[in-house]
Amino acid sequence: MSTPTRRTSGSSTRAQRQGFRCTECGWTAPRWVGRCGECQAWGTVAEVGGAPAPVTRARAVGDPARPIAQVDARAATTWPTGVGEFDRVLGGGIVSGAVVLVAGEPGAGKSTLLLDVAARAAHGGRTVLYITGEESAAQVRLRAERIGSLHPGLLLTAQTDLATILGHVEDQEPDLLIVDSVQTVASDCVEGAAGNVGQVREVTACLIRAAKARGMATLLVGHVTKDGGIAGPRVLEHLVDVVCQFEGDRHSRLRLLRSVKNRYGPTDEVGCFDLTDTGIRGLADPSGLFLTRHTEPVPGTCLTVALEGRRPLVTEVQALVAPTALTNPRRATSGLGSSRVAMILAVLERRAGLRLSAKDTYVATVGGVRLAEPAADLAVALAVAGAGLDRALAPGTVAVGEVGLAGEVRPVSGVVRRLTEAARLGFRTAIVPAGTLDQIPAGALDALPVGAGPAVPDGSEGRPSDGLANGGGGMRIHEVTDVHRALDRALGGRTG
Repeated sequence: MSTPTRRTSGSSTRAQRQGFRCTECGWTAPRWVGRCGECQAWGTVAEVGGAPAPVTRARAVGDPARPIAQVDARAATTWPTGVGEFDRVLGGGIVSGAVVLVAGEPGAGKSTLLLDVAARAAHGGRTVLYITGEESAAQVRLRAERIGSLHPGLLLTAQTDLATILGHVEDQEPDLLIVDSVQTVASDCVEGAAGNVGQVREVTACLIRAAKARGMATLLVGHVTKDGGIAGPRVLEHLVDVVCQFEGDRHSRLRLLRSVKNRYGPTDEVGCFDLTDTGIRGLADPSGLFLTRHTEPVPGTCLTVALEGRRPLVTEVQALVAPTALTNPRRATSGLGSSRVAMILAVLERRAGLRLSAKDTYVATVGGVRLAEPAADLAVALAVAGAGLDRALAPGTVAVGEVGLAGEVRPVSGVVRRLTEAARLGFRTAIVPAGTLDQIPAGALDALPVGAGPAVPDGSEGRPSDGLANGGGGMRIHEVTDVHRALDRALGGRTG
């Protein structure tokens, strides 16, 4: 009689099988894939199983924890780079040991900006090491000569090997390290070409460790994808201390530096720069780029005050309305959202009685600035109405407010800052939504250079305030409830 054989359970065999697991979310797969099927992260799937995983054990503490009030904060103090607008975005200057990532589209001027920062920091007595991985040292030297950024304290080398860069850091011991760009540097410890996910993560981690250990401020240039996001793993933005976006239309001189993440300061500051053939310079008062000077009032123009972060910018909106023989009239915009402008045109036709459906309409901003906030709706409506009726607004008028589908004009935030900037530049009349000024604390308008005074309700004449004077007059502030009354107030007369 044969002895029955015992069947071995397949569970132990499967347990010994090697698999692959995502280090971010724990998703498993029988074979390696480049992208996690659960969290969609790239380069996070690693091999597991086989040899037992190492276990992290506690070790002796060399530097014990202490009360937070006893921690020395002098190592984290800021120092100015010499570029005022750059320091404004960083929160007053750069912190020793901080790592700042500056990202932007090709040709925006990132390298020019950081080369100017490097030269000004060197003029301030700092040792600066500039690592270029995209250009030769001779090319960077020619640009530095063109923009006036040559200084003995600015050290330059063309290098893409991480180990060699760390060797330069050891030799020179710089106060400020600039790497242009992080996607061009590669490490021998990681497989793959420079710029892939693993290389960018390793290079950034090594540079951050060097910066923290030496108290060395570090500026990294980052590439962006076609969608505008920072190229590389998402963890790159989590590792660094500050993330800045450098924006600007290549056909415009204006450049904006925005802080997306800042561990040492606010994230709602915006730096304005003027990019020219001779270099880049900060604009403490950039409103002049967004205005045109007319000897006589021109129909189809209206001024508004936009908020870029916490900075108010007086911006001009221009409109042109012309008859057309086409079945479908053209609607073209520049610097404004096309869907937002289309909505305002529909409100003007339905709520204000303007006949625009059979006419071409063009709406643009001056100076290449982009207006995305709803506070510019009222200025767009007044500019289009003025162009359609061939009537010009009174000189020195600004308009701020959001326009709703029912034709109402809604309040917006930051009215005090907007009106203060308009009054500082000499504007005498402001058209704002009804009830806006009632929400402002008492005494907040006392800072207006020309004095704001009480609001002017619909149906009454605006009067100068009794506060401070500017050129012998005050600012008239008119409150309006809907777009129809706004057109009456600004253009003088019923529209339909």
